[in-house]
Amino acid sequence: MASGIFALLDDIAALMDDVVLMSKIATKKTAGILGDDLAVNAEKAAGFVSSREIPVLWAITKGSFLNKLIILPLAFLLSYFAPWLVTVVLILGAVYLAYEGAEKIYEYIFPHEHAEKTNSTADLPPEEVVALEKQKIKAAIVTDFILSVEIVIIALGTVVEKPISTQIMVVTFVAIVATIGVYGIVAAIVRMDDFGMLLLTKKSKIGKVIGKQLIDLLPLVIKALAFVGTIALILVAGGIFMHKIEPLHHLLQNLPSIIGEFLAGLIGGIIAFIVVKGFTMIWGKIKKK
Repeated sequence: MASGIFALLDDIAALMDDVVLMSKIATKKTAGILGDDLAVNAEKAAGFVSSREIPVLWAITKGSFLNKLIILPLAFLLSYFAPWLVTVVLILGAVYLAYEGAEKIYEYIFPHEHAEKTNSTADLPPEEVVALEKQKIKAAIVTDFILSVEIVIIALGTVVEKPISTQIMVVTFVAIVATIGVYGIVAAIVRMDDFGMLLLTKKSKIGKVIGKQLIDLLPLVIKALAFVGTIALILVAGGIFMHKIEPLHHLLQNLPSIIGEFLAGLIGGIIAFIVVKGFTMIWGKIKKK
């Protein structure tokens, strides 16, 4: 009896060791997407009066958890009944990420003229503030759903050959950590200017200098995250292409891994961008007729 209990405990310990190890690998694989996730959600939560930033962010966070509750069971069912489809979904997701990266580069080189939008909701009527909040929250949750699918599938791809119990624990852990990590950091980012304003009210000269720097840094931090997120999208997509498409792996394997992944992601993104833009132009002409 005692030996059976010790054997069971030994099996549990081995399982947990495997879960911890695979969780580290899966977290590392999915980390590249988080830069874009951070940039998107920091932008969505910023621009409101101070009292509304955290409620808006909390609403987006709850939506993100709901997204995970929908995605995780579907991903596990997919892995259990049709594991080969995980690779297909992974590659399709990589195409989407590469397209997003290429589109952002295109818009950076050829910026569109956007109508100027109000940066703050302080002067808007209450009903317009509510409508703007709902619009931003909905847009952020939709974007989060797409990125969450990628996070879950990439994490699942690292453990697809493991037992289903390991898959469930590892992928669920990564999904929870990603959500808490992203929105925790976003909360800190959007409150940077408020903390800076607080420091400006202090008598300390150093505090005032730091406060001014924090206020000035907020838009730069969001722009930097957007840049890092774009590069991350391309690298993550390229890494998937190189590891899942054998001919591409052989073609670029002699290059340093980061260069090979960037090239694979960039080329894939350019091709996807051209296809989407071409289809959009053709569809637009058909609709006009």
